[in-house]
Amino acid sequence: MIGVFAGVTQRGDAADLAGLLGADAVVPDGPVRPAVQRLWARLGAAVLFLDAGSAVRLIAPLLRDRRSDPAVVCVDAHFVVALAGAADTFARQVADLLNRTAVVTGGPSIDSVLDELVEQLDATADGDIEACTAAIEAGDKVVLRNPLGFPLPALPPNVVAGGEDASWVIVVDDRAASAKDNVLRIVPRTLVVGVGSTRGASATSVGAALSELDAQGGLDLRAIKAFATADAKADEPGIVDAVEDWGFWHGDTAELLTFPTDELAEIGVPNPSSVVRNSMGTASVAEAAALRGAQIIGHGAPVELAAEKFKRDNVTVAAARVLPRGRLALIGLGPGDAEERTPRAEAEIRRAAFVVGTPEAINSVSPILRSGTEVRHEGAGDLAAHGAAVAFVAFGTGPTLDNPVEADVIVVPGVWDR
Repeated sequence: MIGVFAGVTQRGDAADLAGLLGADAVVPDGPVRPAVQRLWARLGAAVLFLDAGSAVRLIAPLLRDRRSDPAVVCVDAHFVVALAGAADTFARQVADLLNRTAVVTGGPSIDSVLDELVEQLDATADGDIEACTAAIEAGDKVVLRNPLGFPLPALPPNVVAGGEDASWVIVVDDRAASAKDNVLRIVPRTLVVGVGSTRGASATSVGAALSELDAQGGLDLRAIKAFATADAKADEPGIVDAVEDWGFWHGDTAELLTFPTDELAEIGVPNPSSVVRNSMGTASVAEAAALRGAQIIGHGAPVELAAEKFKRDNVTVAAARVLPRGRLALIGLGPGDAEERTPRAEAEIRRAAFVVGTPEAINSVSPILRSGTEVRHEGAGDLAAHGAAVAFVAFGTGPTLDNPVEADVIVVPGVWDR
């Protein structure tokens, strides 16, 4: 929800702005202070038609931290000021809509970059993200290790790909590792775990087998995106309950995918079993279900077997990984006016390490580029095919590609549908 708060004399301006911001925007009735306090927990963003001093005094008791606070801006006759939360982009958007000047901190903060990286990779952060943020902001050397090659946004220049004697290390990986001081691990959800069991196997037995993915398979269980099994095992209580238990302990949910045995029989696996083939009609349940599930959730991305099957207490588990590949966002900039640009388009531009387009198109988005973003005028497809995060910007409703690209391609119209 976007709350647009104003006193009686400016309620008309607030209503006009809410109409431009879209269906999520509301103009609450009544005095500003109690309205803000009443709705604060539900807000994703807030616009206050107040001077900066009054706005700061109003929101100060409500603020907690940048990651959970709504993006708050205040509006006066000439300026839109970013006050709290990740408000810089929002301030620019509101300023464009109202034909005022945005006052921001000069670019997105580092904690926003790290938070957005966790969100973009559908990941869990393990470590002191605030201390790592402080080290980056202080200009300390921070080493980034990305062994699987996830497409990452532009990062500050003191975050480097290798070397020693760094104050912090950021590791982007789905494999298990022991906790270390001054290491921030970002664990993307890349894994599908295949499960097979005999009839009547308990949830405790299934859970114990899953734990072996960490102990023996070297995988971080927080990287599990989904579980998979054969249709014949879909109602097996031990499997169903173990999946629910995993969600409880990890504060998340993971879907249980099920497949017909004849579909699993078509999947090539390294460890087929004649015993399983004779009883189930497929030579593999755990490995085949893991690979098939990874194919489904990967939407065409390459997959691999991350942990071959192993058996414990009549339960067999295996894990498949959806391999990362480049990301290419095709973004139309409309007629060129910034107020026509959607938040989704701006978010895609900010998450890219490379922005590609004509000089005119690049110039139109330059105010929202992260520090360190590389600008190119051609080669978007090649960059994405080699694993980079790329935004291709062009005037119009949406650029197109002449040739297919081996990357995740996201088409973002980028202009308001009016």
